[in-house]
Amino acid sequence: MFGKNKISRLKNHQGNFLEVQEIFATIQGEGPYAGRPAIFIRLGGCNLQCSFCDTEFDSPKTINLPEIIASVIELSKNSKHKTVRKLVVITGGEPMLQPISKLCNKLLKLKFQIQIETNATVMRKLPKAVKIVCSPKTSQGKYYNLHPELLARINAIKFLISASNSSYSSIPELGQSKYKIPVYVQAIDEYDLIKNQANLDKARQICDESGYYISIQMHKILNIR
Repeated sequence: MFGKNKISRLKNHQGNFLEVQEIFATIQGEGPYAGRPAIFIRLGGCNLQCSFCDTEFDSPKTINLPEIIASVIELSKNSKHKTVRKLVVITGGEPMLQPISKLCNKLLKLKFQIQIETNATVMRKLPKAVKIVCSPKTSQGKYYNLHPELLARINAIKFLISASNSSYSSIPELGQSKYKIPVYVQAIDEYDLIKNQANLDKARQICDESGYYISIQMHKILNIR
């Protein structure tokens, strides 16, 4: 968390197990699927160290695919055992570091919709039905290049915005125009009321000028994960 995580490397195996931080039912709070009941599969490990990252992903457990899928099926049901959560969000950390294709295929066969949240610096071949939402990150004031093969199939790109951090003060061109990728603008939570209001104002101003969509962290307003 907060840039103190270990740097994780690409893992290559058959994908019969994954390093999982947690699996939980919630409401997707950000981006194009905001407001939808969802099951989050948070995988461990990340290849970047972002100082503002408030997510714990550095203490995962190895879980076999059948156990992961059983948890998803259970969490998809409401108190009357009716399936109400049909969106599965695979996130991290950086989920593309692990071989997630087999999990995706199995969940698709069970009629779940899948959304991946990624920094798009690494690539995995995934089923076409999987939706990819990219949140680009910077290092020393410069954005990491998005993987060119992944860029061509990104469904939405979510830029983080800060009024005080120059690395995140504007929206760069990373290929979103070429591929006509919908752009979402989201204020960084800096755990400071004054900074956060300035970040929200900055995000709104960018949307006013560009026509981009604004993304509000709905789950924080609802006080859920």
